[in-house]
Amino acid sequence: MLRRHWGEIKDPIHGYVYVTEAERDIIDSHPVQRLRRLKQLAGSEFVYPAANHTRFEHSIGVMHLAGRALENFNVSRLVSKDEAEAVRIAALLHDVGHGPFSHVFEHLLIKSLEKTHEDMTSWVIQRSELSDVLKGLGYDPSEISKLAVGTLNKPGRAFLDQIVRSSVDVDKLDFIVRDTYHTGAEYGYVDVPRIINSFDVLNGELSVDIGALSALESFMIARVESFKSIYFHRVSRAAQIMMVLAMEKAEDELGLLKFKTPEEYLALDDFTVWIMLKKCERSKSIVEGLERRKLLKCAYERIFYVRDDSISRIFEVEEVRDQLRSEIAKKADVKEEVVIIDVPTLPSVPYRHSLLMEPMEVPVFFKRGGRKVVRNLSEISSIFNVLRGFINILRVYTEARFREKVEAAATKVLGEAPISTRISY
Repeated sequence: MLRRHWGEIKDPIHGYVYVTEAERDIIDSHPVQRLRRLKQLAGSEFVYPAANHTRFEHSIGVMHLAGRALENFNVSRLVSKDEAEAVRIAALLHDVGHGPFSHVFEHLLIKSLEKTHEDMTSWVIQRSELSDVLKGLGYDPSEISKLAVGTLNKPGRAFLDQIVRSSVDVDKLDFIVRDTYHTGAEYGYVDVPRIINSFDVLNGELSVDIGALSALESFMIARVESFKSIYFHRVSRAAQIMMVLAMEKAEDELGLLKFKTPEEYLALDDFTVWIMLKKCERSKSIVEGLERRKLLKCAYERIFYVRDDSISRIFEVEEVRDQLRSEIAKKADVKEEVVIIDVPTLPSVPYRHSLLMEPMEVPVFFKRGGRKVVRNLSEISSIFNVLRGFINILRVYTEARFREKVEAAATKVLGEAPISTRISY
């Protein structure tokens, strides 16, 4: 079925985004419109006042970039029109499973239900009104739901998943430039069109032409700098931690995880949950603190740059963090509940899996004697090799009144932090 053009959406990042009638019908569905009420970077507005952009505009941008990738001759020659349309729709829907405050709510999903936002995305696509909309337009909801989270796994066609989810996917290419635009923390230019135009498919896998090496390296540097300056900014994390604490305290009373249907889940957004938390006696004081910008304070920070991910894996274990917390609280003579250990691998950290928290490679290729030879980026780029280690940031947060006591205790337990980490930013 040939999809007819409907109109354009003006985007500050990509310019005009062209939309088909079928895509408009999906955009107008409740699950997608709800994304207008989910901030992309909940908590970052306490540092960057303009960081109030939403999952909705990001999803439109990801759909647009998926379309651009599918227009690349090396890709378009291998896909049918139906496949190309399905990938665009999957890209549009890749975030419909996010909960209130985006990654912040994911902390509760994983801890209590052992579900990620990707699990919720598949559920929403297949069980909400989206399923009927997709069927009516000739799409298979099951296929779209798998494509949206990169698990379709068609034999010999892994590139279809990789356009939406891989080391260099359209999701990352959009949020890096979009988040740096809205925060103003632009620490590197990413030539998105150059990267997308350099895509090719070799052995069924998405690869990047080595001619775009400089653009790829800039992209990797931007990811590292964005993680340190935006996604794991110490003040943003203070706000996000407070949001998590508020929801955990209010869970028994509000039943935030008691939803049984997609409709009940979709009723939860930043607006509805904020009001619920503000009315709840157990979380009210935390919300009032956020409204007055009375945030938790970072009492200690230490950064480890290592190639071995063992430190990350150690801090991922809740029992290890609880032990550190208990020891610091005891030495500071404060209650354990006012000491919080924060590390990049926690589910509430935005895009914790998009950086270097896990092994990451980018297939690149070069031409030799008329053949395209595939290599990993780490074999080609010395810059990438330097960046490829694991960034481990250990922080200790507490209330402002206990900051000095907790800082002294954390220093005794964890060692003296480098002076550079004491500089506020």
